[in-house]
Amino acid sequence: MSTYSQIYIHTIFAVRGRESLVHVSWEEQLYKYITGILQNKGQKMLAINGVPDHIHMFLGMKPNCCLSDLIREIKISSNTFINENHLSNFKFSRQEGFGAFFYSHSQIDNVCNYILKHKHHHKKNYFKEEYTDFLRKFAIEYNINYLFDWID
Repeated sequence: MSTYSQIYIHTIFAVRGRESLVHVSWEEQLYKYITGILQNKGQKMLAINGVPDHIHMFLGMKPNCCLSDLIREIKISSNTFINENHLSNFKFSRQEGFGAFFYSHSQIDNVCNYILKHKHHHKKNYFKEEYTDFLRKFAIEYNINYLFDWID
């Protein structure tokens, strides 16, 4: 029997120190690079967007892929891509950890719209509020001291 699945995951990860280092002049290039990594791993990018200090991705995943390994590779490879191409004026790296939130097929359009309109959303809300709202919405227990290195 063949394997059939529908796994949709919204992931969020941040720049180390929550610094605003992803610049609008090269973010599209970065998103294309990250999308290429996903496609080379046989996964599907449904939406990607972010603001200078963090990125949201919505993925269609196959069950043979380990999410932690995939995100680790995306972070390491994209850090190298940014640094080797001198896209940032500062040494670029990501914080450890990430958020992952699972959605059903019926929610694809809503999640894609949320991510694609992400910059507009952040005109009103801050990342800390956004991220803790996700954790509460998905009933994930957390300790605020271990989420990210917050810059207040």
